[in-house]
Amino acid sequence: MASSPAEKKAAARAIEQHIEPGTRRAGRRAAEDTGTAVTAFGAKDGDGWATAAALAEALTVWGDQLKNLMDRLASEKDALRAGDNVLTGTDLAVGGTAREISVLDRF
Repeated sequence: MASSPAEKKAAARAIEQHIEPGTRRAGRRAAEDTGTAVTAFGAKDGDGWATAAALAEALTVWGDQLKNLMDRLASEKDALRAGDNVLTGTDLAVGGTAREISVLDRF
């Protein structure tokens, strides 16, 4: 788990430059291969094999899962980039109220 601002930036960069593109490529490849199998098992002169329908359904579920994973990676990347800003903002807000003028200061 990255904790310093530099580590968080590096982790966000790794997600953006390596993990997201690799995941996208792997997802496309699996979808293409499964699509080819659906076509091969599909109807040519009748109903086709039940395997074609099952693969088509699995491909739909796979696509949904891939989208969820890509959304999760994007959220993690954004959180890593924004995390330092949130903590800095909180520190500044607390620091600004740590020593406010008190009514007792006049006495």
